[in-house]
Formats: sequence, C-alpha cells, structure tokens
Amino acid sequence: MTEGRSGTPYTAGRPVSVWTSLHYFNIYRLIVASVFMLAVAFYPRTSGLGSQNLMLFVWTCLAYWLLAIFFYGALKRLRLGFNKLLTLQVSVDILAITLMMYASGGEKSGVAVMLLVVLAGAGLVGQGRLTLFYAALATVAVLFEQGARVLESGADLADFVQTGILCTGFFATAISARLLARRVIANEELARQRGIDLANQLSVSERVIRDMQDGVMVVDSSERVRQWNPQAEVLLGVHPPSHPDLASFSVVLAGEYRSFKNDLRERVASLRVPGSGALLRARLVSAGESGDVLIYIEDMGRIQQQAQQIKLAALGRLTANIAHEIRNPLSAISHAAELLREEKRAEGYERLSRIINDNALRLERLVRDVLELGRRDRASPEPIRLAGFLESFLDEMAMHEQIDRPLFALKAGADATLLFDRAHLNQVLWNLLSNAQRYCSGRPGAVKIEALDLPASGRVELHIIDDGIGVDEESRSKIFEPFFTTHSKGTGLGLYIARELCEANDAVLEWVGNEPGAHFRIIGRNQQWRENRIAGQHLG
Repeated sequence: MTEGRSGTPYTAGRPVSVWTSLHYFNIYRLIVASVFMLAVAFYPRTSGLGSQNLMLFVWTCLAYWLLAIFFYGALKRLRLGFNKLLTLQVSVDILAITLMMYASGGEKSGVAVMLLVVLAGAGLVGQGRLTLFYAALATVAVLFEQGARVLESGADLADFVQTGILCTGFFATAISARLLARRVIANEELARQRGIDLANQLSVSERVIRDMQDGVMVVDSSERVRQWNPQAEVLLGVHPPSHPDLASFSVVLAGEYRSFKNDLRERVASLRVPGSGALLRARLVSAGESGDVLIYIEDMGRIQQQAQQIKLAALGRLTANIAHEIRNPLSAISHAAELLREEKRAEGYERLSRIINDNALRLERLVRDVLELGRRDRASPEPIRLAGFLESFLDEMAMHEQIDRPLFALKAGADATLLFDRAHLNQVLWNLLSNAQRYCSGRPGAVKIEALDLPASGRVELHIIDDGIGVDEESRSKIFEPFFTTHSKGTGLGLYIARELCEANDAVLEWVGNEPGAHFRIIGRNQQWRENRIAGQHLG
C-alpha cells in the first residue's frame, strides 16, 4: 500500500492516474448535480424537469448533490478497494438519474441520456472492468422505472420499445468504453515502458558522457551552456557558475561557435588553454532541429601520447630485435680485439686494435640508447622534489664521469616538485648535462641548473645553461633529429631520446637559445596540477 498525504491508503498496484481519473469523475458528478439544482431553482416550469413529480425530483437532486460532495471530499478517506468505490458511485448515479427521469416523465425528458455518459465514464475510469455489469444495472433500473410508470399512470406499453432501444445503447456504450479502455491501457503501458527505456538510456548516456576522457558541451542558440561533463571543466581549467555562457568556459570557443552558426557546417578548431598551455581540439556539430550545438573537446596531448604509445610499442619490438642482432657480432669483435691487443705485434696493430675498440664502444652506446628509446613507453610518473634529487644526481654524475663538482651551479626552490618517471628524468639530465659539460669552458659554475616552480599554471621549468659556444645556426633545426651529431664519438641519439622521454612524461624539452652557450628548458607538470586533476576526477 502507498499512502497519500492524508495517510489514507490507496489500493496497491493502482497507478496514480487511475485515482486522478476517479477524482475528475467526481467533479463531473458534482457539476451535473449542481446544474440540475440550478435548473429547477430558476426554471421550474420551462425546463421540463420534475414535470411529473417536482418534489421527488428536487429531493433526489438534493440528495445526489450532497452525495457528490461527499464522494469528492471523502475519496481518500474511504477504506474501500477501487472497484468497490467506483461501483458504489456508479450505483448512486444510476439510482439518482433513474429517479429524476421518473419524476420528469421517463426517457422522453432526455434525462436518460445522462446514464450513457455515466456508463462511458465508468468504463474509462474503471479501465473496462465491470462495464457490462454497470450497463445491466442501468437496464434493470430503467425497466423498473418504465414498469412503475405503466402501473401507476397507465403509460403506453409501446414506450417499452424506446426503453429497449435505450438499454441497447447502454450495452453498446459499455462495450465501446471497454474496448477503448483496453486500448488506452495498452497505450499507457507502452508509454510507461518507453519512458522507463528512455530513462535507462538517458542514465547510461549520462554515465558514458560523464566518464568520457573528452569534454562534451551542449550550447543553445543564446550561447548558454545547457549541459557539460566534468572533463570539459578539467580540460579547459575552469569552474563555471550556474547557467554559464560559453564565454565563461573559453572566449576562443565562443568565437568559433559564432562562426559555426553562420554556415552550420561541422567545424574543427584548435585552442590553447591559458596558464597550463595545453593544446586542445574542439569539434562543433549541430545537435538537430532544436538549434543546439554539440562541442567535443579533445586533449591533443593525450591523442599524441596514444599515437606515440602505439608507435613505440612497435619500435620497442623492432629495436630489441635489432639490438640483439647487433650485440652478438659486436661481442665477437670486441673479444677478437682484446686477443689482438694481447699479442706482441707491431705498433700498427696496436693502433688498429684501439680503433676497433673505440668503434665497438660507440656501437655499444648506440645499442644502449636505442634500447632506452624502446623502453620510453613504460613511464611511471611520480612527484619528485627537485632540490634533493638534483643535488644527489650531480654528486653521482661528478663521481661517475670524474668531473669537478663545482662545475655545476644548482639553484632550485625547496617546494619545486616535478611529475616525472625517476629513471627517465635521470636519463634526460644525464644526456643534457653530458653535452653541457662537453662544450662548456670548464670553469666553476660553467653549467647552470635552475628549477622554477610556477604553481599558478601548474608547471615546473628546469633550465640547463652552459657557457660554451652554443648551437650554430645551421644545426638548430636538426639538434633533435635522430643520429644527428657534431661530435666524433657521439651517437646522435642523446637529445632525441631526451625529448622522447619528456613527451612520455607529458613534458616538453626545447632549445631556448644561446646565452652565449646552449640553453635547454624542460617544462613539466607540478604537484599542484596533479592534485587539481585528481579533484576534478572526484567531482566527475
């Protein structure tokens, strides 16, 4: 049982619409009774109502009106089943209308037509149940009314023919109402089921859109953003107010939206988020006849990263095979060179042995670099406090490469935290600082390392600057190309691998300029960016 506001139980299993229909049926009954009362009060002679027995008509009409008020006010208080309550009300209707018909001279008065309305209404409200019973009840009542008039006033027996036709109309109306009620029930059930299916579909669609890695927005013709998913806020880096306009998300997107509305053709635009510098791609398409516009926002960095992952997965397998094929003969060459050196031969043999060893070591470095490139797809970024990490790294590099530690000048804030794979960052810095150490003047502080924390933009910048000759103009466009080198013992993969490892960690490695030596900069994400992203995912 489900309780209404008054605490009165409604019959379980009955939809609210059925009780609402019964409520309207009561209103109809109250209106009919009121009209009869007013007609008798103001037009007692000309209306023809109560022409045979005015007092009977008046008292019946008054009782009908009072019962109509009672049924209207006590609908939720009667502890009866729906069918019982409807049957009670229809029985009262038939009895009252039959008595008023008798008091007005029979079916010729026109009052009997109201019985057809009652039967039709009862059939629809009751959803086709008991309609034939109500028609039989009305038929019995009308036949008794006709018989009473024949016995009392000697009415013409031929009137029974009209009564029979009227009773046939009762059953015809009841059957029609029953068929119509069944159709209404079927349509209502279909609509209800479709409503459930639509609600389920909308729920699934909302969940899918909410969990999408792309941002989605729905914009109406007045540039108001009607709907958007949490990822749109994360990608655009905004927290819009309620009922926002498109410009509150992005001024660039608002301009692209106006251009799209001019020709209504699918439009693709690129935009860069202020502060974070993230590159996004927005695709604007029409949402149909409603005039709304769908905007899909994609993170180009993520797309490029996925493409890189696919490329590097294949590259990793290729490099592993190549490295394996190269290392086997390389080991044989190195072993043979060692044997050759151990033999006491002429000075020329010693020089040739040294050349073999140098080139074997170069090939070994090349294989190692290629293998490192193949492993860049397995990045596991973690928060790294740069001050402590760089201090330990410089000590280790100075000891390993036998470099004077004062050569490096370190400046790093205590709070500077970079999101990066620790092994990858070690490899990147080793490559960059090896180049800087190779080309610098060698004086104390010749190589500067500076870490800058930019919390407002969610970025960390790591600068490596040397005081050497810098990068000549001809080489600037080639320094990040694989196998490009200006050093006789270099492999040409150092800077290329460093940039690839930075991209694998959602960072950027770029050459800034000559100051006067080479100046390289790593731009990566900081801890604040990570916390904001996690908070955005929790909001989603």
